[in-house]
Amino acid sequence: MKPASQGGSSGFTLIEMMVVITIMLILLGVAIPIYSQSVRKAQEDAFRQSLETLNTVIFQYTLDKQKPPQSLDDLKQAGYLTEIPKDITGSDTWVTEDDPPALLSLFQTETGIYGVHSGSSRIGSNGKPYSEW
Repeated sequence: MKPASQGGSSGFTLIEMMVVITIMLILLGVAIPIYSQSVRKAQEDAFRQSLETLNTVIFQYTLDKQKPPQSLDDLKQAGYLTEIPKDITGSDTWVTEDDPPALLSLFQTETGIYGVHSGSSRIGSNGKPYSEW
């Protein structure tokens, strides 16, 4: 082997650089879908938690006040929530359910919101639209 000072080359060849870049692209091609899937799962988990929280708080409000809330802002104003959680869309696109399945109390005479679901038409990872969760 000749020292670099005697005219020998001590850098990478074009072929070696192409092989390294190809390996990096293959690794990225595998990693990006896995990362995207984990981000989507985290978003869906947060959405599921928000949905459960909202429906539980609506139920609790109805039991406590003997009437359902008239809007989601009623939950915030009454101190049940500090803020309305975001829908899967990242904004406030909740659709309220106004048809009561049954009255929760004998003293309940008013109607209002009995639940919420997403206003998104996108399909979740389980194959169901978010609006049906």
